[in-house]
Amino acid sequence: MKHYHHFYTGKILFVILFLIMGVFHESAAQIAHFPIVQNYGGIYEIPEAEEMPDPSENYKIIIDLVSGEEDPKAINAMVDNIARMMNLHGLAGVPSENIQVKIAIHGKAIFSILNDRKYTELFGVPNPNLPVYHELRKAGAEVYVCGQSLLARDMQTTDIDENATLALSMLTTLSKYVPKGYMLLRF
Repeated sequence: MKHYHHFYTGKILFVILFLIMGVFHESAAQIAHFPIVQNYGGIYEIPEAEEMPDPSENYKIIIDLVSGEEDPKAINAMVDNIARMMNLHGLAGVPSENIQVKIAIHGKAIFSILNDRKYTELFGVPNPNLPVYHELRKAGAEVYVCGQSLLARDMQTTDIDENATLALSMLTTLSKYVPKGYMLLRF
């Protein structure tokens, strides 16, 4: 009887160990990575992926950022998506110097680039998007704000983050860079 007891106890311990190893293996595959933009836009490895960006190519991308966020206390999901897009290229082996990103902010997204003073005045909290934009700029992204969208919402040019570049419009920013080979994405 003791022999059977040890046999089953050993089998149960083996099954438990096997399950634990499987859980750790699974959770290890789900660790967020931030290869280009630190702390934002976390992405995950997909080892089975067959379609990947080419690390030897240069990527020139201009983002038409128009989407707003309903919750003023939350990061605009599309701002974070820009970080995800850059990080996905990095995860595929594209060096940060081979990805040039310009962001043309307009429409409802204009609120995401307001300085803390104006954002707090409007929503009662500091702008949660500014740390994301800070990391995007550190990673090489250039941020342009549509002056037309700003004034259409009765805001002043002094209401935007000091690290953003004021543009005449989103339309002229796109018409300037798309002919120069920038791929247009709309978020």
